Amino acid sequence: MHGSGPAKHGVRTLAEAEGYLEGLIDVEALRDQRSARLDLAAIRELLRRCGHPERALRILHVAGSKGKGSTALFAEGLLAALGARVGTFTSPHLESWVERFRIDGQPVDGLVLAEAVEALRPHVDALRAGAGAAPSFFDATTAAALLLFDRFAVDWAILEVGLGGRLDSTNAVLPKVCCITSIELEHTELLGDDLESIAAEKAGILKPSVPAVVGALPPEALEVVRHRARELGAPLEVLGEDFEVTSEPVAPESSVPGPRAIQFRAADGFEVAASLGVLGDQQAGNAALAIAAVRRLGAANDDEVARAVREALPRVALPGRMEMLGTSPWLLVDEAHTGASARALARLLRSIEASPRHAVLSISVGKDLDAIFEALLPCFDRITLTRAEPHRSHAPGDLAERLHDRGFSATHVEEDPARALRLARASTPPSGLLCVSGSVYLAGRARSVFAEPLS
Repeated sequence: MHGSGPAKHGVRTLAEAEGYLEGLIDVEALRDQRSARLDLAAIRELLRRCGHPERALRILHVAGSKGKGSTALFAEGLLAALGARVGTFTSPHLESWVERFRIDGQPVDGLVLAEAVEALRPHVDALRAGAGAAPSFFDATTAAALLLFDRFAVDWAILEVGLGGRLDSTNAVLPKVCCITSIELEHTELLGDDLESIAAEKAGILKPSVPAVVGALPPEALEVVRHRARELGAPLEVLGEDFEVTSEPVAPESSVPGPRAIQFRAADGFEVAASLGVLGDQQAGNAALAIAAVRRLGAANDDEVARAVREALPRVALPGRMEMLGTSPWLLVDEAHTGASARALARLLRSIEASPRHAVLSISVGKDLDAIFEALLPCFDRITLTRAEPHRSHAPGDLAERLHDRGFSATHVEEDPARALRLARASTPPSGLLCVSGSVYLAGRARSVFAEPLS
């Protein structure tokens, strides 16, 4: 459907909404607008034309190289457990566009999304036809989210940054609390090729006097964030300094990966223990950031927050993030696309006894390939390389050459991601492990393919 616009009568169905939004992506691929973006004029004008829906919302704004989606969903669960109506905007989606726009923990109905896109479409088209700044694809999706959250009168809105922070479309809002989960080398062609430059882009979401919580950042990145917070008078809470979290397996002797128990402690004396229902030791930090952010929002008193933590965290699901879809063979789907997330995935993989071990990988341009490969290559006997996105993903043949240069030659190249996944699954015996990683889009495709019956 790429490139197809809405029907002449406008956008009335989810398919037409998808076609319109995907058409904006195609235009940007041709014009390279994202990399040329210098300010937020287009999204601000689009929101003005829509009546400034963002001004009615109380917002938690979440940025980070990794973990921002997980933190957003943990925060969503906590706020819902406090009895609040919550709107959550995350990106990208795994299988359907509606996943990006959540109300009360559920994707919006397709027809509801179509109505929001149709409300935006005349303004987007008019601005794109004019001489001024043209709204991007992400401007349109951000505005759609804000319109939906205003329409449903949510008590709290959670916005996940799409790329960077300073020039991201979501940065046109004034939040109640900001959050920066992590900073590492990623999207270097757009954000800069060192941690300080990337930290400056992430710190661009900070606002005057607006509290912020940040994760355990590299020292040089944390100093950039601290400096910006001081300039703005933004109170800063840092994981490992102002609050901390410890975690351990709920069943440490088990040979099967399972949930972890966490203990959260803040410098002001607040403490709470809970269990996480998701895999991955790195999720303890993301849950801690969500707890700290919700406390900063002032959504409830500490006794109520502690109750919400105990009730909500075991129930929060993180689709596509270290998600186990089968055990005979092990079918593990993860969207790890940074060095840190690849190392976290490797720690989980080392805890699983299985042979043979097969991976299907697709990695986008701009990622730290050396860090990802260094973490993951020792975990696999064989790797299938594919291309999850036609424009953004590395060519699988190029990745195969990079692996060969590192001494790993047990590779197979399959351009079509669905075929790559089906072949890999069919060739993995019950005693083995198949892991899909490197791309959110590939994780989404895997969830769909692995739901199919084996032929």
